[in-house]
Amino acid sequence: MSGVQALLSGMVTAGFAVAGLLFLRFWIVSRDSLFLIFAIAFWLFAANQALIGGSAERAFTYYSLRLVGFLLIALAIAIKNVKRM
Repeated sequence: MSGVQALLSGMVTAGFAVAGLLFLRFWIVSRDSLFLIFAIAFWLFAANQALIGGSAERAFTYYSLRLVGFLLIALAIAIKNVKRM
């Protein structure tokens, strides 16, 4: 991985981590479980981005973190919509 790619990958990782912190702050204020699940999902995205780095041999394992994150987001939205009914 070149220096520019590493820099951009680090920036994306930091962006995911900051988004997770923002959702954590929203959860602390509102105590809505949707925000807590979103925070966990974005931290999983950050972990995925940090781990994927340059190793292609374990890419499936790392991308499974991203899959779990998206499933958590879908679950949080479904739970939020079911509570409204």
